[in-house]
Amino acid sequence: MSNPAKLALAAAGAAVALVLFFVLRPEDESAAPTTPTDTSGTPTVIVDGETTPPTTTLEPEGPQPVRITFEGGEVTGPRRAEFTVGDRVILVVRADVVDHVHVHGYDLMEDVAPNSPARFSFRADAPGRFEVELEDRHLPLTELVVSP
Repeated sequence: MSNPAKLALAAAGAAVALVLFFVLRPEDESAAPTTPTDTSGTPTVIVDGETTPPTTTLEPEGPQPVRITFEGGEVTGPRRAEFTVGDRVILVVRADVVDHVHVHGYDLMEDVAPNSPARFSFRADAPGRFEVELEDRHLPLTELVVSP
Protein backbone atom coordinates (compact mmCIF):
# COMPACT_ATOMS: atom_id res chain seq x y z
CA MET A 1 0.00 0.00 0.00
CA SER A 2 1.39 3.40 -0.96
CA ASN A 3 2.04 6.19 1.54
CA PRO A 4 -0.81 8.41 0.22
CA ALA A 5 -3.21 5.46 0.53
CA LYS A 6 -2.05 4.83 4.11
CA LEU A 7 -2.52 8.53 4.92
CA ALA A 8 -6.02 8.54 3.44
CA LEU A 9 -6.93 5.41 5.41
CA ALA A 10 -5.61 6.91 8.66
CA ALA A 11 -7.55 10.15 8.04
CA ALA A 12 -10.75 8.21 7.35
CA GLY A 13 -10.26 6.20 10.56
CA ALA A 14 -9.75 9.38 12.58
CA ALA A 15 -12.90 10.92 11.08
CA VAL A 16 -14.94 7.82 11.96
CA ALA A 17 -13.56 7.83 15.52
CA LEU A 18 -14.48 11.50 15.94
CA VAL A 19 -18.03 10.96 14.67
CA LEU A 20 -18.49 7.94 16.97
CA PHE A 21 -17.20 9.94 19.94
CA PHE A 22 -19.86 12.63 19.45
CA VAL A 23 -22.66 10.17 18.69
CA LEU A 24 -21.99 7.75 21.56
CA ARG A 25 -20.86 10.07 24.35
CA PRO A 26 -23.22 10.53 27.33
CA GLU A 27 -25.46 13.54 27.05
CA ASP A 28 -24.67 16.45 29.37
CA GLU A 29 -27.94 17.64 30.86
CA SER A 30 -26.51 21.15 31.36
CA ALA A 31 -25.80 21.51 27.63
CA ALA A 32 -29.48 21.79 26.66
CA PRO A 33 -30.23 24.96 24.72
CA THR A 34 -32.27 27.59 26.48
CA THR A 35 -34.57 30.24 25.16
CA PRO A 36 -34.85 33.50 27.09
CA THR A 37 -38.32 34.37 28.31
CA ASP A 38 -39.89 37.66 29.17
CA THR A 39 -41.77 38.16 32.42
CA SER A 40 -44.97 36.76 30.90
CA GLY A 41 -43.24 33.42 30.24
CA THR A 42 -43.43 33.86 26.44
CA PRO A 43 -40.30 32.69 24.62
CA THR A 44 -38.34 35.55 23.06
CA VAL A 45 -35.51 35.96 20.58
CA ILE A 46 -32.94 38.72 20.91
CA VAL A 47 -31.68 40.07 17.55
CA ASP A 48 -29.43 43.15 17.44
CA GLY A 49 -30.46 44.01 21.00
CA GLU A 50 -34.20 43.89 20.14
CA THR A 51 -36.42 41.37 21.94
CA THR A 52 -39.04 39.79 19.68
CA PRO A 53 -41.26 36.71 19.77
CA PRO A 54 -39.82 33.75 17.83
CA THR A 55 -41.17 33.05 14.35
CA THR A 56 -40.87 29.30 14.86
CA THR A 57 -41.24 27.07 17.88
CA LEU A 58 -37.92 25.69 19.12
CA GLU A 59 -38.18 21.97 19.78
CA PRO A 60 -35.50 20.39 21.96
CA GLU A 61 -33.21 18.14 19.95
CA GLY A 62 -32.62 14.55 20.95
CA PRO A 63 -34.10 12.53 23.77
CA GLN A 64 -35.21 14.25 26.95
CA PRO A 65 -33.71 12.91 30.18
CA VAL A 66 -35.87 10.97 32.62
CA ARG A 67 -35.27 12.80 35.91
CA ILE A 68 -35.79 11.04 39.24
CA THR A 69 -35.17 12.50 42.69
CA PHE A 70 -35.01 10.76 46.07
CA GLU A 71 -35.13 13.35 48.83
CA GLY A 72 -36.43 13.20 52.38
CA GLY A 73 -37.53 9.61 51.86
CA GLU A 74 -39.74 10.53 48.87
CA VAL A 75 -39.30 9.57 45.21
CA THR A 76 -40.36 12.15 42.62
CA GLY A 77 -40.39 11.68 38.88
CA PRO A 78 -42.25 9.41 36.47
CA ARG A 79 -43.28 6.02 37.83
CA ARG A 80 -42.87 4.61 34.31
CA ALA A 81 -40.84 5.80 31.33
CA GLU A 82 -41.69 4.32 27.94
CA PHE A 83 -39.27 3.73 25.07
CA THR A 84 -39.04 1.78 21.83
CA VAL A 85 -36.16 -0.56 20.99
CA GLY A 86 -33.43 1.59 19.46
CA ASP A 87 -34.27 4.73 21.46
CA ARG A 88 -31.56 6.45 23.46
CA VAL A 89 -32.35 6.41 27.18
CA ILE A 90 -31.00 9.22 29.33
CA LEU A 91 -31.63 8.82 33.04
CA VAL A 92 -30.54 11.29 35.74
CA VAL A 93 -31.06 10.33 39.38
CA ARG A 94 -30.46 12.75 42.23
CA ALA A 95 -30.55 11.71 45.89
CA ASP A 96 -29.90 13.14 49.31
CA VAL A 97 -28.28 9.83 50.35
CA VAL A 98 -25.26 7.79 49.28
CA ASP A 99 -26.29 4.66 47.37
CA HIS A 100 -26.04 2.91 44.00
CA VAL A 101 -28.60 3.25 41.23
CA HIS A 102 -29.15 -0.04 39.41
CA VAL A 103 -30.90 -0.39 36.04
CA HIS A 104 -32.02 -4.01 36.10
CA GLY A 105 -32.00 -6.00 32.86
CA TYR A 106 -29.31 -3.77 31.39
CA ASP A 107 -27.14 -4.43 34.45
CA LEU A 108 -26.00 -0.81 34.71
CA MET A 109 -24.97 0.68 38.04
CA GLU A 110 -23.84 4.17 39.03
CA ASP A 111 -23.10 5.74 42.39
CA VAL A 112 -25.34 8.54 43.61
CA ALA A 113 -24.75 10.98 46.48
CA PRO A 114 -25.83 14.47 47.47
CA ASN A 115 -24.56 16.90 44.81
CA SER A 116 -23.40 13.94 42.69
CA PRO A 117 -26.23 12.57 40.53
CA ALA A 118 -26.11 9.20 38.79
CA ARG A 119 -26.27 9.61 35.01
CA PHE A 120 -27.02 6.91 32.46
CA SER A 121 -27.08 7.13 28.67
CA PHE A 122 -27.64 3.95 26.67
CA ARG A 123 -29.55 2.47 23.75
CA ALA A 124 -32.74 0.60 24.62
CA ASP A 125 -31.76 -2.58 22.79
CA ALA A 126 -33.82 -5.14 24.76
CA PRO A 127 -37.62 -5.06 25.01
CA GLY A 128 -39.28 -5.58 28.38
CA ARG A 129 -39.89 -3.94 31.77
CA PHE A 130 -36.84 -2.94 33.77
CA GLU A 131 -36.80 -1.68 37.33
CA VAL A 132 -34.50 1.17 38.33
CA GLU A 133 -33.77 1.13 42.05
CA LEU A 134 -31.62 2.46 44.84
CA GLU A 135 -29.73 -0.79 45.22
CA ASP A 136 -28.68 -0.75 48.89
CA ARG A 137 -32.14 0.39 50.03
CA HIS A 138 -33.99 -1.99 47.65
CA LEU A 139 -36.14 1.03 46.77
CA PRO A 140 -37.80 1.17 43.33
CA LEU A 141 -37.39 4.56 41.64
CA THR A 142 -39.04 4.00 38.25
CA GLU A 143 -39.73 1.37 35.64
CA LEU A 144 -38.38 1.53 32.10
CA VAL A 145 -40.75 -0.05 29.57
CA VAL A 146 -39.13 -0.84 26.22
CA SER A 147 -41.50 -1.87 23.41
CA PRO A 148 -40.38 -3.78 20.32
